[in-house]
Amino acid sequence: MNRIDTQLAPDTKERILDAAEVLFMEQGFEATSLRMITARAGVNLAAVNYHFGSKEDLIKTVFSRRLGPLNAERLAMLDRLEASARGRPLDPTQILEAFLSAGVRLARDPARRGGAFLRLLGRAFAEPSGYVREFMPDQYEAVVARYKAALAKALPHVPDRELVWRLHFIFGAIAYTLGGTDVLKLACRYPLEDEANNPEAVVRHLLPFLVGGLTAPLPDASGVRKSRSARSKQG
Repeated sequence: MNRIDTQLAPDTKERILDAAEVLFMEQGFEATSLRMITARAGVNLAAVNYHFGSKEDLIKTVFSRRLGPLNAERLAMLDRLEASARGRPLDPTQILEAFLSAGVRLARDPARRGGAFLRLLGRAFAEPSGYVREFMPDQYEAVVARYKAALAKALPHVPDRELVWRLHFIFGAIAYTLGGTDVLKLACRYPLEDEANNPEAVVRHLLPFLVGGLTAPLPDASGVRKSRSARSKQG
């Protein structure tokens, strides 16, 4: 069994990754043990050690095998848009749609098991373990830098610090949406399952919401200053 797991079965590594991906999505990173993963994958613990070395490296590989191609596609789409614009600023809707549509294509690709991975990604942002917090920024560094630069060019009136805040809220909304609609089910009885399981429908609702926040009027700093002044006088 050891020899089959580690040397002769070419799909052993993928089976482990597929099993880990589903279990991390369903149970969380801390609650999922290596024994749970090996049982689901039909391999022994030696196979995990052989292919990955540790649970932390397994988690990293689970993300990198999907995020690497996904983020490369996002960069390629932005490259094409900027080439077509020939130096002109892009429309913010174009930029956000390019970012989101790559995820839609992943979700629609059964060969890449995109739906499960996107739910896992949403969980990673909502409930990141210490190790995930450490390596996830590296996965997104190039993409965030490029898309932030494109948005800064599209919205020159928005100060850099404010743009960072708005990107923070955008990624939060995307992560929540990827994680599912459980909270919304608790808040209301409106049936959303038909659209919630349709990536194009989700983006159709999400995109104008994100663009609205991104292009909203700048916050009134005078109100913040007055509130601080009032508190200092009370103190």
